[in-house]
Amino acid sequence: MLYVVSRLSYVKKHAEQTSTHVRYYRSPKTKRVSLSFLSEFLELVNMLLSQKTTTRPMFTLGLNAFHGDSSACIYRDNELLVATEEERIRRIKHWAGLPSEAVRFCLDEAGITLKDVDVIAVSRDPQAKLVQKAWYAIRKGVKLTSILDRAKNSLNIRSLKKDLAEALGFQESEIKAKVVYAEHHRSHLASAFFVSPFEEAALLSIDGMGDFTSTMRGIGRGTHMEVIDSVSYPHSLGMFYTAFTQYLGFPHYGDEYKVMGLAPYGQPTEMERVWKTIQLKPNGLFELNPTYFRHFKEGVNMSWSDGAPHVDALYSDAFVEEFGPLRGKDEALSDYHRNLATSVQRVCEQVIFHLAEDLYKKTGLKNLCIAGGVAQNSVANGKLIQNTSFENLFIPPAGHDAGTSIGAALYALHQVQKKPREPFRHQAYTGMSFSDEQIKTYLEGRNIEFTTHPEEELYEQVSEALLNGGVIGWFQGRAEFGPRALGNRSILADPRRQDAKELLNSKIKRRESFRPFAPSILKEYVNEYFERNDDVPFMEKVFLIKAEKRATIPAVTHVDGTGRLQSVEEKDNPRYYHLIKRFGEKSGVPILLNTSFNENEPIVNTPEHALECFLRTKMDLLVLGNHIVRRIND
Repeated sequence: MLYVVSRLSYVKKHAEQTSTHVRYYRSPKTKRVSLSFLSEFLELVNMLLSQKTTTRPMFTLGLNAFHGDSSACIYRDNELLVATEEERIRRIKHWAGLPSEAVRFCLDEAGITLKDVDVIAVSRDPQAKLVQKAWYAIRKGVKLTSILDRAKNSLNIRSLKKDLAEALGFQESEIKAKVVYAEHHRSHLASAFFVSPFEEAALLSIDGMGDFTSTMRGIGRGTHMEVIDSVSYPHSLGMFYTAFTQYLGFPHYGDEYKVMGLAPYGQPTEMERVWKTIQLKPNGLFELNPTYFRHFKEGVNMSWSDGAPHVDALYSDAFVEEFGPLRGKDEALSDYHRNLATSVQRVCEQVIFHLAEDLYKKTGLKNLCIAGGVAQNSVANGKLIQNTSFENLFIPPAGHDAGTSIGAALYALHQVQKKPREPFRHQAYTGMSFSDEQIKTYLEGRNIEFTTHPEEELYEQVSEALLNGGVIGWFQGRAEFGPRALGNRSILADPRRQDAKELLNSKIKRRESFRPFAPSILKEYVNEYFERNDDVPFMEKVFLIKAEKRATIPAVTHVDGTGRLQSVEEKDNPRYYHLIKRFGEKSGVPILLNTSFNENEPIVNTPEHALECFLRTKMDLLVLGNHIVRRIND
């Protein structure tokens, strides 16, 4: 090919130098050629030479592996094709380990195999802070078992390519991909900044711990991030919150949101005592008081039996002496428990504001991107702009650890390879999808009665069912990536009903009565119902509902007058938008109560999951694409 191009270039050059009066061009090794023919031929050559050389796209596989909320995503060049959490497929909440099924799904969707992947980016770096890790273990006399557990985890990451190859039926030698190790918190920062609408922003990542770091602050500009400072393990705001979560009787991995939901029911009477466990530092960071936390001496014992992650108790004996006996598994919540939850939430918020405001002073930037497990604290997120000097805040749909698979891939693409960023767009719907034909075939195979409707008729039927007090399972399009159901795997109800919370909990959820349900509202009406008018597509911020509107939407108004907002735009989710719009036209309220489509399990992923959830609960209507399954009353 190179020879042909060089010869064509030679012909073109010498033809252009030939007088137009000359009738023929004679190449040293060819017969004479008509100049008119040659002119046409050269035009074709020019066109071919001006076209970009086509090359095979580059595939980047992003992973969060051997960690809670394991996940995978795949990029074709700079385009995110799909992303999903392993828990959605294996049906075990917060699944930890190698996300082999999520990887299999991503590769299938991309139409490639593991052999075609160019880069495997994983959100862990076993080399990060090695000296600090070793010195800490020696100085603190950390238990040998804890050290061995961490070493084993690091070895798992190092053998990632081999493990993936075996899980997908290949030999390691067949896998050509280069492995990029992206430090945990740099992956968090990348997951927020590189998909944000900002060309320049201050960056903040806060969680329990990853790669010996619990908090990281930095600056993002274009395709480059720079770390300013960090908080090293064992000091951790995430572990602070988890210790109180465990103490308050919520022992499972990821239960922190329950404390956040409980907090509005109490008063901040215990803040002075809570402040004994954590202190703010003049440099804008913080420290834990080692007296109150076991992990300073014993390390963090985290296991994942059958994929379900578990963290041993983080609170110390001194913690229990200070705050009293632990709340038992079935013990009723007391005023003290509620007040302690309020105090913990308030202290957590103040630490976040302290970190953010100092970051503003260090950078002078008006934009802030936040990620990490603590970034899922939507109550704090909703207060951050009012309590700091930042003007704009962006939080990705998967700010928690699952999102680090995307962060690792973006780190490899932008920070390492300097690839240009894609134009900003909301991108939360990246999981599995099923066509109407696939759904129809499945329902017929199960001998399930259903009806099929065109779009407008579907909105009419579903909105009428909602107006009549129905609880609707709504399944459409690609599943959401992240912890929130955003209108593709949702359970819906009328937000005007006083009894909606009780109705949902009795029919489906069976969860604690203090946990709120969220409002999905058409974006153009946010200012009419909420004190703050903001773009909140991923349900990541809690705002005050206007006092005069609270009685109108009691089902989505929390006890403190707030709502965890999801603003819905037609361009992001047209079907969900039009359903809310139709309900608004009928009811006068352009809002739906939206909660995740599940029953004490991961959010449903497939038509089978949705149907099984519908059949074992008392849901009134199941909408699968354009098909409706109705409950047959006994």
